[in-house]
Amino acid sequence: MPVICLVPESYLPSQLLTLMVAKSMTSKFKLFLYGMKRMLKFHFFHNYHWDIVSWFSSLLSKSRKKMIVSSPGDYREAARRRLPRFLFDYIDGGAVMENTMADNSTELSSVKLRQRVLCGVGSPTLSTEILGSTWAMPVALGPVGATGMYARRGEVKAARAASAIGIPYTLSTVSVCPVEEVARNASGELWSQLYVLRDRGYMRNALERAWAAGMKTLVFTVDMPIPGSRYRDKRSGMSGPLSSLRQYLQACTHPHWAIDVGLAGRPLSFGNIEAYTGHRMSMSDYMGFINSNFDPTITWHDLEWIRDIWKGKLIIKGVLEAEDARDALRMGADGIVVSNHGGRQLDGAIATARALPRVADAVGSDLTVLADSGVRSGVDVIKMLALGAKGVLLGRAYIYALAAAGEAGVTNLLHLYAEDMKVAMTLTGATSPESISTDCLYRLEKENLQNRNYSCCNKVF
Repeated sequence: MPVICLVPESYLPSQLLTLMVAKSMTSKFKLFLYGMKRMLKFHFFHNYHWDIVSWFSSLLSKSRKKMIVSSPGDYREAARRRLPRFLFDYIDGGAVMENTMADNSTELSSVKLRQRVLCGVGSPTLSTEILGSTWAMPVALGPVGATGMYARRGEVKAARAASAIGIPYTLSTVSVCPVEEVARNASGELWSQLYVLRDRGYMRNALERAWAAGMKTLVFTVDMPIPGSRYRDKRSGMSGPLSSLRQYLQACTHPHWAIDVGLAGRPLSFGNIEAYTGHRMSMSDYMGFINSNFDPTITWHDLEWIRDIWKGKLIIKGVLEAEDARDALRMGADGIVVSNHGGRQLDGAIATARALPRVADAVGSDLTVLADSGVRSGVDVIKMLALGAKGVLLGRAYIYALAAAGEAGVTNLLHLYAEDMKVAMTLTGATSPESISTDCLYRLEKENLQNRNYSCCNKVF
């Protein structure tokens, strides 16, 4: 994506460049490098220009007031400060009036845990077995489109952080970094995510490339046959009239991001799609691709060919109803993700935490049940496990951390989650993720009762 960044004079040494225009690595960018070389009189600049760019980016970051991050939620504000508005609102926003997005967090907040004492828990373990693999904690990083726009080569950094902790990372269909680059730079378990698309040739190509890169688990997202109505994207400049111009102007006021990601993070194309089409794809092209390529006509029957050609684990993401969970089981899925897409699709859909118990009951142990949406702390993870999930996928939470502090931010976020989980487990008497059940809940919402009675320990009150 082209970047224009206007750098305030207060950030720079005397008489240094105050206007930077970097459109591409072609003639205009070469002109920019030549001007920098003449002005700075660095005779070695031609050979070490990225060192100068890194120094320049570091100078900008040091001039900004540092924010102390003490909780997972702090990363949201840190990301808001660093990102151009169109990018922050894209990850932060939801569909229409954003009611479902808000409900996800509100519903989790209403779930209460039973505090137990003198249980002799000792030091609880977070390690757990999910889908035949050992996870260091019952958390994985879920698929998020355009992650590479939030940090320089963002998918690679997120995958490295997940690998270092010992949990899976899920690469989005619409990632900036191609699958081969991520697989080459991350040593841990990698999952591939795929959307329902009109172009079956692309879907087959994506499956083949993921398998060749060593990804043996496919997350098939089924709750996006059509993009949700996201008003914030039109207001912020992510889409709508003059979107490219508005993005350029916003980059002007965020020079740290513009240099570190917009310039040094190139190529800012969508690597997986580019590998298939052979054409570069800008952010504007990305929005057009989403709007024109998702397929609202697809049915469960159409997915059978995916199960036939994909020999690894298959997870269906976007299930909220027990009937759909049973359909996923019938088509041969290994797991499901109970999810409303973070409130980004159907505004008015049920909150994930409310849907989870009924869906988990419907499939029992026949499917591995994962969940996402609204999880903002390690305590929220414990609540999801108590409601019936075996593990939780993170989305917005780790993107905030990635945008604010790169790989180190994601690593620290996961450590904060782990600390919260261990404290919550100790205080609820749970020794491991497997020991977390409805017994840990003070009030369990029973949605199969019309009057929403609450029960705990076989008592109704």
